Amino acid sequence: MAGDARLAHHFSSLSVQAHAARLGMWLFLGTEVLLFGGLFVGYAMYRTVYRAAFVACSHHLDRALGTVDTLVLITSSFTMALGLHLARGGRARQATAALGATLALGLAFLAVHGHEYAGDIAAGALPGRLYRAGVELPGAGIFYTLYYFMTGLHSLHVVFGLVLLGWLTRRTARGDFGAGWDTPLELGGLYWHLIDLVWIFLYPLLYLI
Repeated sequence: MAGDARLAHHFSSLSVQAHAARLGMWLFLGTEVLLFGGLFVGYAMYRTVYRAAFVACSHHLDRALGTVDTLVLITSSFTMALGLHLARGGRARQATAALGATLALGLAFLAVHGHEYAGDIAAGALPGRLYRAGVELPGAGIFYTLYYFMTGLHSLHVVFGLVLLGWLTRRTARGDFGAGWDTPLELGGLYWHLIDLVWIFLYPLLYLI
């Protein structure tokens, strides 16, 4: 497809370029899985050592807010997939609305989690030696160190995802994506679904077990 501005000079066609981009994204997502997988293993090890403290601290987390965050993210994955589907069907206006809903849900997730952080900090549920809340068991500070680090890292991914979605939403509104080409939107969707998937593991690990 000579002269196509979407085609990088070192690829022979858009299909080859899209295949390479998908491969690169899956490799990147694999490194993200390894990152969070290592944190999950560390959490499991410390939970084995300080089981009583981890169970007690888990019960002090706001399960209702955690459940709201879970529902918000699951819904955002649906609207993300819907936006991609609509864009592929040439319905740029509806796709833009679906992506806008995804952005709003992502912001809602951060707002709810920020409210939860504020309550935890006010109660003295701080990481490490700063811990001053009600669980007087060895390991309580370690639980909150892992809690803030794991959920904070996840929230940072949400922020990056929102920046990416903002760019994709703008391009979708311009009609840049359609049945012939939607690779950036597809890859952005994969990243957003990873964010959702990681939270689906964090939620039961921190709030339910």
